[in-house]
Amino acid sequence: MYAVIQTGGKQYKVFKGDTIDVERLDTPKKEVTIKDVLLISDGKDIKIGKPFIKDAKVVCEVLSHFRGKKILSYKYKRRTYARWRRGHRQSLTRLKIKEIAV
Repeated sequence: MYAVIQTGGKQYKVFKGDTIDVERLDTPKKEVTIKDVLLISDGKDIKIGKPFIKDAKVVCEVLSHFRGKKILSYKYKRRTYARWRRGHRQSLTRLKIKEIAV
């Protein structure tokens, strides 16, 4: 059984027991329920939401909050001494999928 969920403006295909990194969720709880389920498949049937499936949820355990790998961006203008370098580290939350329910 798998589901396609949406969080942080991105979509993730998840199975029970998977570990995923999503945009940071500001929650003090150790367990999070995601109700933005776009698709659920149990191997035989596929349910597709318009846009979300009603009464479907994915229960996740919050493992940690952390910062991602640094991404560097460069800008350069030729024939001048014009150079810029910027860095960015995204705040992420690591989730473990405990249950997919309809």
